[in-house]
Amino acid sequence: MIEELLKYDTELFLYLNNLGTESWDGFWRIVTEKWSSIPLYALLLYLIYKELGTKGTLIVLVSVALLVTATDQFANLFKYGFERPRPCRVESLQASMRFVADGCGRFGYFSAHAASSMGVAVFVGLLLRSQYRYLPFLLIFWSVVVGYSRIYLGVHYPLDVISGMFFGGLLGWLFYLLQEWGQKRFKDV
Repeated sequence: MIEELLKYDTELFLYLNNLGTESWDGFWRIVTEKWSSIPLYALLLYLIYKELGTKGTLIVLVSVALLVTATDQFANLFKYGFERPRPCRVESLQASMRFVADGCGRFGYFSAHAASSMGVAVFVGLLLRSQYRYLPFLLIFWSVVVGYSRIYLGVHYPLDVISGMFFGGLLGWLFYLLQEWGQKRFKDV
């Protein structure tokens, strides 16, 4: 059953990866670059500050830093636990795939990019959902685009991305709850 799932995952990877064209390669490289999200993060930080003030924003910043660290380390635990090679490392795929990334790590299950972007999307979406009704959906859409960029570039299978989004979303929710506890705990300090 696992072999069948991995076969379908590879077929879906090849289909999605080969949708790309050279004219879009630059765009997807920018999307996948961690630093390209800084304007979005700055806007979200402003909205959070506007809503929670200095003390509340500091609690959120600590929570998000812990969230991103947790998603990254959790992804590494899985990558080195499962040791599933990235598609760009599989010789039998290289002739039939597009490899657009600048580099290719060893293992890919699961995507830290997908996990951290979904974690932040869920966390901030929950945090600001009452003030900005459509923000959670926009952030999840952004996270899905980041996840697809990893397939487009040839460094992750769809299952790597979907699993990363699942674990990232779960951690985003848990750290949102932790942040809520911190807001109540340090409200009068």
